[in-house]
Amino acid sequence: MLKTISLNRLFSDELLDRYRQQGDASADAVIASVAAEGNRAGVGALMRWLGTATELDDSDQHPAVQQFMNAHAHLPDWADHRRMEIAMRFFQKNKVAVGLTLGCYSLPYCYAGADGARVLWISQRIHNDTRKRLEETGEWVFGVMKRRDWESGKAIRRTLKIRLLHASIRWFTLHGGQWDLAWGYPINQEDMAATNLAFSYIVVRGLRKAGISMTEEEEEAYLHQINVAGSLLGVSEALLPRNLREAFHLERTIARRQFRMSEQGKSLTHSLLQALENLAPPALRNLPAAQMRYFLGDELANLLGIPAVPLEKRLVGLATSLPIFPKLLNSSL
Repeated sequence: MLKTISLNRLFSDELLDRYRQQGDASADAVIASVAAEGNRAGVGALMRWLGTATELDDSDQHPAVQQFMNAHAHLPDWADHRRMEIAMRFFQKNKVAVGLTLGCYSLPYCYAGADGARVLWISQRIHNDTRKRLEETGEWVFGVMKRRDWESGKAIRRTLKIRLLHASIRWFTLHGGQWDLAWGYPINQEDMAATNLAFSYIVVRGLRKAGISMTEEEEEAYLHQINVAGSLLGVSEALLPRNLREAFHLERTIARRQFRMSEQGKSLTHSLLQALENLAPPALRNLPAAQMRYFLGDELANLLGIPAVPLEKRLVGLATSLPIFPKLLNSSL
């Protein structure tokens, strides 16, 4: 009897070209239903509810929203509870370092995708109140790394709300008259996959650079944990890497296709840098820029307009003691 060999997938330009023109059909249908009855005002009102992390009761929302939340309130069939537990325990031991990696590596990494950065810029959610958006990102990541939030269903419902929020932004972008489909569908599957990588594979890569010890099992488990969340966010399973080797190939392909200089990417990075500098002690205000350069490398850092601060590079190791998400660090499993 022949043994079945599971080959690592490669991600072709043809595949990603197709996914670049796709959004999230299930979530988009919900927003279309809301818009059909309430137009822009209805979608705007829904967005205000979707933007609140603490309000999970959907009883006052449109029936399409309620049906969506109920229909998708479960883990994907392939979710491995043992690996999720390994990932969550690793996160709890290394919260400060992961937070640093998210702020100084994952987020600017996302802004390097020029066309994806356009959506963030047009929506104005990031550069209008960067500190608040940074905290929202931290709340979500810390939430999906808590066992009790999965057990209570809170992690799932918060993630589904973010999925619908993305669909709302997609709807407003398409109806705002500023979007060119030559850039791809707004918040398309390729960009969603890149963001998923930024919160999984890029975090693992950053922790390696920061000298944080991780076993191969912990690295693969961390990738798996974010993939579970990514599935709930509507990322196609065809673009969720099954292991770190697939993640490497997918990341390299997307970076080659999408990373280039843009004014939107530079402006978003500048806003993020200012927010992080305000968290640093006055004597170490240059530390976030130095840490970004350390993680990203000079080529990407130059593309994003990150200041060169070579005299601070020797202080980069101190950044592991800089809490990017101070309000969240007392959270536990």
